[in-house]
Amino acid sequence: MTTCDVVVLGLGPGGEAAATQLAGGGLDVVAVDQRLVGGECPYYGCIPSKMMIHAALPIAQARRLPGAAEVRPDWGTVARRIREEATDDWDDTVAVKRLEDAGVRFVRGHGRLTRVGQVQVGDTTYDASRGVVLNTGTEPALPPVDGLADTPYWTNRDVVRLTALPASLVVVGGGAIGCELAQVFARFGVEVTVVEVAERLLANEEPEAAKMVADAFAVDGIQVRTGVRIGSVSHAEGTFTVDLGVQRLTADKLLVATGRRPNLDDIGLEAVGLDPASRALDTDERMCAAEKLWAIGDITGKGAFTHVSMYQSAVAVRAILDREGPWADYRAVPRVTFTDPEVGSVGMTERQAREAGIDVRTASGDLGARGWIAERDGVVKLVADADRGVLVGGTVAGPAGGEVLSMLTTAVHAEVPVATLQSMIYAYPTFHRAVETVVGELAVEA
Repeated sequence: MTTCDVVVLGLGPGGEAAATQLAGGGLDVVAVDQRLVGGECPYYGCIPSKMMIHAALPIAQARRLPGAAEVRPDWGTVARRIREEATDDWDDTVAVKRLEDAGVRFVRGHGRLTRVGQVQVGDTTYDASRGVVLNTGTEPALPPVDGLADTPYWTNRDVVRLTALPASLVVVGGGAIGCELAQVFARFGVEVTVVEVAERLLANEEPEAAKMVADAFAVDGIQVRTGVRIGSVSHAEGTFTVDLGVQRLTADKLLVATGRRPNLDDIGLEAVGLDPASRALDTDERMCAAEKLWAIGDITGKGAFTHVSMYQSAVAVRAILDREGPWADYRAVPRVTFTDPEVGSVGMTERQAREAGIDVRTASGDLGARGWIAERDGVVKLVADADRGVLVGGTVAGPAGGEVLSMLTTAVHAEVPVATLQSMIYAYPTFHRAVETVVGELAVEA
C-alpha cells in the first residue's frame, strides 16, 4: 500500500494536464497509464491527422489552377514529419519527463479501482486521500459486420503510421474521422470509396454543411455510398471485398472509422458502485462521478474532443483543490471537422433545437465577397431562440470554417443578443463577414 493525495488514471491530454496542475497545487500525485502519455491526440489523432490534412490542402489548391502548377504528391515527406516531429516515433519519453519534472510520480501499467479512493497497479495499491481522476479515453469501435474482425482492416491508429499508400481504399464510416482521412488519401492519389449507413455524410451536422462536403468529395473523385448496409467483409489474396447487397466493392485496403468505444469495462468501476458496461459516466458540474471520483474526457460523453477534455480537466482541478468555479457548462461546445471545406459547429443544430422544444428561428447565407474573391463556396447557418433573441447554435462550412466559428462560440456561450450581433462592425472582405448577412436575415425574420 502506497499513499498519495490523488491518482490520475489515464493520461490523455486532460489527464496529463490534471496531474500536472494538481502537483503544481501542492498535492502528491500518482499518474498511471499503460499506453503512451498524451493519449490518442498527439500520437494517433488530432496532431498527425492534421499534418496529413494540411499536406493534402496545397495539392488540391494547385489542381484548381490547371496548367499553372505541376502536382507530384510525396507521401514520404508526410510520413517522416509524423514520425519525427509529431510522435517521436511513437515514444513518450519526453511526455513522461514533462510529468516528472512537474513533480508527478508516473507509473506505467494497467490501473484498476479496488475501492473508493484506491487504485491497484500490478502488486501495488495506491491509496489516494483526495480521490481518483479517471481519463481512460476511448478506442476505435468495430461495427458488428460479418467477417470484418477476421480481416487485416485499418483504424486511424494504423493509417498514421503508413510509409506508403495503397492504390485503392474503402472507408467504412462517413463521420468526421472517416471524411477527413478519405479526403487526404484521395488527394494523394488513392482511389477512395466511403460507405456510410446513414443517409448522408456527417450525419450529426447540419445537412447544408454535409452537402458541401459531399460536393467537395465529388470534385476530389471520392465515391460515396450512403444509406447502405454492409452485409459482410472478406479478405483474400491481398484484396478486401465489401458486400453491400446490391453491390460489391473491392479495394486493396479497408479503413474502419465508425466511432469510438469508451475504455470503461476493465478499470474496476463495479468496486465504486458504477456500471462497467456504461457508454459514459455521468458527472456533476464539478466533474464528480462518485465518492472521491472525478471523470474527464471522452468517457463523460460530452464530446470526444481534446478541447473538451482540457476544459473538464481545469474544472476537476478546481474542485479537487477546493477553489471557486466556474463549473462545467456545455451549452457552447465547439467542434470542427477538418475537411475541405472545414465544418465548424457550436451548440445545437436546427434539429436538436426543435427537439428541445425551443421556438426556433434559422437563417443561412453564403460566404459573400470573400468567397467570390477566393472562388470558394461556403455556408453560414445560425440557429436562434426566438423567445430570448439569442443564438443557440451555428455552423460554418467553408475555408477557415473552424476559425470563423470562434465568434459564434462566444455568442452562444455569452448569450449575446442577436440585436447586438447585428450592430457590430465586420471587417471587409473576410470570411467572417458572412455572419453579418445571416444575422441580418434573422433580424428580418423577427
